[in-house]
Amino acid sequence: MRGLALDRILAGTALALVLTLAGQAYATSDASQRVEAAVPVPDLSGFPPPTAADIAKSAPSVAPAAPKAAPTTVATTPPAAAPSPRPEVAPAPDGVDVKALSGRDLVKAPLAVNLSSFDATVAERVRDLLAAKGDRYFGRRGEKAAVEAFYRDRGFAPVWLRDGAPSARGTSATAYLRGVDADGLEPSEYPAPQANPSDADAQADAELKYTATMLTFVRHAELGRVHWSRVSGDISYPHDATAPAAVLDTVIKARTVAEALDGYLPQHASYKALKAKLAEVRKRTGEPEKVVRMPEGPTLKPGMTDTRVAVLRERLKVAAGSNPEVFDESVTEAVKAFQKSAGLNADGVAGPGTIKALNGAPKRERTEDIILANLERWRWMPHDLGKTHVVLNIPDFRLRLIRDDKLYWTTKVVVGKPSQPTPITSASMKFITVNPTWNVPPSIIANEYIPALRADPGALDRIGLKVEQNPDGTIRIYQPPGDRNALGRIRFNFPNKFLVYQHDTPDKHLFAQVKRAYSHGCMRVENPLMYGEKLLSIVRPSEGYTAAKLQNMFGGSEINIDFPVHIPVHLTYQSAFVDDAGELQIRDDVYGRDARLIALLRGDERRMADLPVERSHTGSGVSRDALRYNVPGGASEFVNPFAALFAPRQETRPTPPRAVDRNGNRHGSRVTVRNEPSFFERMFR
Repeated sequence: MRGLALDRILAGTALALVLTLAGQAYATSDASQRVEAAVPVPDLSGFPPPTAADIAKSAPSVAPAAPKAAPTTVATTPPAAAPSPRPEVAPAPDGVDVKALSGRDLVKAPLAVNLSSFDATVAERVRDLLAAKGDRYFGRRGEKAAVEAFYRDRGFAPVWLRDGAPSARGTSATAYLRGVDADGLEPSEYPAPQANPSDADAQADAELKYTATMLTFVRHAELGRVHWSRVSGDISYPHDATAPAAVLDTVIKARTVAEALDGYLPQHASYKALKAKLAEVRKRTGEPEKVVRMPEGPTLKPGMTDTRVAVLRERLKVAAGSNPEVFDESVTEAVKAFQKSAGLNADGVAGPGTIKALNGAPKRERTEDIILANLERWRWMPHDLGKTHVVLNIPDFRLRLIRDDKLYWTTKVVVGKPSQPTPITSASMKFITVNPTWNVPPSIIANEYIPALRADPGALDRIGLKVEQNPDGTIRIYQPPGDRNALGRIRFNFPNKFLVYQHDTPDKHLFAQVKRAYSHGCMRVENPLMYGEKLLSIVRPSEGYTAAKLQNMFGGSEINIDFPVHIPVHLTYQSAFVDDAGELQIRDDVYGRDARLIALLRGDERRMADLPVERSHTGSGVSRDALRYNVPGGASEFVNPFAALFAPRQETRPTPPRAVDRNGNRHGSRVTVRNEPSFFERMFR
């Protein structure tokens, strides 16, 4: 009986303790912001309340201190040294609206966020809107499901609005998005949540619209306001934006909303430098710009005296000295510095090319618009370029090898002509080929070589090209390794959808030109052996590769040197960039990419411009029928006008198929002619 009485006392004490603590927690917290812990209450239904006799029997025996014994009481306040266990509360980060956080963000035990009656109604409306009309707010793949899961985890409580007004988190997001014009984005595309403060339906609608705005901004920050496919078929950056679920999780848990959103924009130095130049240009808007133009005339050289030298000094901001018309050393150094920044040969001579560059290209778009277009293209690219990478700037006709975020080596390049542009894309360099075979692209065969054969059947033989018949009714034209090979003696391979690469060339004279857009889309490197040495010093540092060692490998057979670590290669179109001296450089829009992109950014199409469109590659796309000819007994019904020229006179039989080579060329089967060769083969032996 004594044990049972003691149990009753202990149970009653525990109940009193729980109720007291709960009362204290309720009294010291705001009912609209309170977080209640789900503390289990002991079940005492099987035990009758203890009687006075039970309590007296279980009390310890003590000597009376007074004639009247003091009554026995049960403590209702826990000792200070042993507080009742409660869920551990994580401190709210600076700038975070506690009301907007879900229970799992605040504590490490299951909690429930208490809402005002109005916000509880808004939460119900959010739930109903997502269920009935979620696709209207979130129409892209995966968005609706991610948003539903996000709100379900927080009991559909609103994030951006509280009690009819913007929450702290909503206010912070709105302030950040008002300033995104600094990155060349349009703040009006990310409107603040606004709704009747007493209308729960309107509040729920505004809440979901602003969540959609957050996802839209992140997509624009990572991929651009204009999808690259709308500009040209010669552009490809097929990476996706961060998954909606990850975006919402990041934004809700970040120290500040601004910090979270800013992290989705490019963070590399080139982007930030160009962004700073945009701010400078906008500050100068409206100020008259003094333009100093060089008059035409003969080449100006060091040591000459000419009235135009004084104009040259003014243009380059060189002090006049005792005689401003003398082309002295100070002018020579200023000309060299300008030539270097403009991608010219830095010889200090002011010839026609330098004078033209000094005067600038014919006026086209405003500088601000050109910068905006280039910031947009930076957003298309991978935001992590790699600490070591290659960046080839098409309008600057220059390649730069970056190692550990610093310039390691640079050289001139020749890029594709406007009718066959070098693509804008990113890939990974995986190996170098010494003594490459040139497999002529189908576009060149169809557009150039077949017409040439019609006019002169001996044309290909004279330039060392070989021809094979493929079993599918097409032809393969290739050039074996050698000094006359169009790829020179070394090729740099970074597999990509456009089948382009960087390579040596026997035509060295083109590197003397200021504008070097002459190729079929691939990139010719001025100093390929030194390029190979620099690359191999990074990926194979212990093997002693030098330009001389690579030259000693020249011969008649292909030699591939694999990269144990692949190097990112970025083919870019930076018509505006900041050079190593911190100066803004503007280059000609050689492919018209700026004009098209600016029109999209400014025009009516911009509202839908972030949606991709189907577009074929314009540089090398060609129908296989353009290369097809009849093979006796074949399934093709296409009758090529050159069938008689290419078809063998007698029965043919295929040899075993050949493997796909390292360059991605599917050689297929050679065709063996049993008897008399074709007219084509007789002509080109």
